[in-house]
Order: sequence, then structure tokens, then C-alpha cells
Amino acid sequence: MKFLLVFDFDHTIIDENSDTWIVKCAPEKKLPNGLRNSYRPGHWTEYMGRVFVYLGDNGVEEEEMKRTMTTIPFTAGMVDLLGFIGENKELFDCIIVSDSNTVFIDWILKAADLHNVFDEVFTNPAAFSSTGYLTVQNFHAHHCAKCPKNLCKRKVLKEFLDKQSERGVSYTQIVYIGDGGNDLCPVMFLKKDDIAMPRQGYTLEKKISRLAQDFSPVECSVLVWSSATEIMSYLKVLIKE
Repeated sequence: MKFLLVFDFDHTIIDENSDTWIVKCAPEKKLPNGLRNSYRPGHWTEYMGRVFVYLGDNGVEEEEMKRTMTTIPFTAGMVDLLGFIGENKELFDCIIVSDSNTVFIDWILKAADLHNVFDEVFTNPAAFSSTGYLTVQNFHAHHCAKCPKNLCKRKVLKEFLDKQSERGVSYTQIVYIGDGGNDLCPVMFLKKDDIAMPRQGYTLEKKISRLAQDFSPVECSVLVWSSATEIMSYLKVLIKE
């Protein structure tokens, strides 16, 4: 029996938002107001597509983007935590479910030599076009009214668990580590033996505590963290039990 660790990426594994960090590559490190104001709620991926066109139009090339992205700091204690998980892969399956994109996550994990810790990464597919522009697509289509158009993390988690179950793999416990509003949908899917680990002071923690105040708490246990060292302490207890 194994444990499944599910990580968000932005503000969880890394201490920033990869999509807003890329703006450091733009002229004067900012976007024109018209572009910045073109975002519509639930349509972030389309907005990022326009940002990448703007960067391409301004001659920002792949190498410069990569250099910039690999300077993003990891969250406190995260590199140690991922190292610990990597040393105990016989006990942990580990996936990322993120609203970032394949190119950014790949660059960042490979630069830190952490890509082998993760069994699968579920995020918006991105690639450089023949003209050298970065392009991004929605991860999938779904019918969840609570989630942004491009990604329902509950659907991803459920499909992953179904696929694992067909292979004969089931998990003693799912540990979900995240920070954002779009992490609430998969957390609501967790069962009472599972655990949600929202980052302290971020949207997910606030949404979970609001549900508890409304007497409709999530079914799983909740353990708040501010440093990944606290997550590691929990996992060490888990594997001793």
C-alpha cells in the first residue's frame, strides 16, 4: 500500500506564480495596460496565450525565458521535502496538478534536478512554435461550474485514481498540498482518511475555514502548513505508523 501525494505548483512548490514571473522578460518588466486588463475570470490560459504573443512580438526568445524562469525561488523547505520524497519513492506516488504549463514546470524541476520525484505532471500543454513563440492550450474540457474553463483538478485526480485502480494500485491515504481557490474542488473530493494541506494565509485555507464556519466542513482532515518542513514532519510520522 502506498500514499499518493498531490502537489499544486505555483505558490506551493515554488514561492511565486510562474505565469506572472515570466513578465520579468517583458520590456520594462511590465505588460501594457490593454493586455493586462484583457483577463476575464476563468479564462487565464487564453490570457497567458496573449502574454506569450506579446513577449514573442518583442523578441523574447526561449533561452531568455528559461533563464528567467529558473531563478524562481522554491517555497521554504520544499527542496528538502522533495528530496525526502525522492528517497522514499517505494512509499509515495507523487503527482503535480497545476494551472501553470508543461514548459515552465519542466524547466524549473529539471534545473533543480527534481523532475524524477514526480510520476506524472498534469498541466496545460505548452510548446514553442516554429516561429519561436511560446503557445499554451487548455488542459482539458470539463463540466464543473466551480473551476476555470481549462482545468478541473477534481476531474484530473479522479481520472488518475481510476486509472491507477485499473492497474491494481490503491492508496492508503491521499495527501493534497496546495494553496489556491482552484484546489478546493479536488479537496472536496477527498475522503475522511485523506488529508488536505492548505498553505497558511492563502485562498485554499480561507475557503476551507469558511466552509467549516458554515457547518459544511470538508470530509478529509486538514493540516495547515507555512513551510514544507512541516509537510515533511507529517510524512515522516505517516510512514512510521
